[in-house]
Amino acid sequence: MQTFSLKGDYIQLIQLLKAMNWVEHGAMAQYVVDEGMVLYNGVVDYRKRLKVRVGDVVEFDGQKVEII
Repeated sequence: MQTFSLKGDYIQLIQLLKAMNWVEHGAMAQYVVDEGMVLYNGVVDYRKRLKVRVGDVVEFDGQKVEII
């Protein structure tokens, strides 16, 4: 599992996907969220603007990241 160090209170889900280099651009990030391909704390979540915070775990395409 990878880790991502949060610099503020939160990061939006689509921004996290881009920051992790799991997607090439914002439109692709929105698409994978819309299609239910992203798990947030083990559950499919369709909110693109979801505020991911310390302690959360995001999964996509066999990759997993914990926010620290």
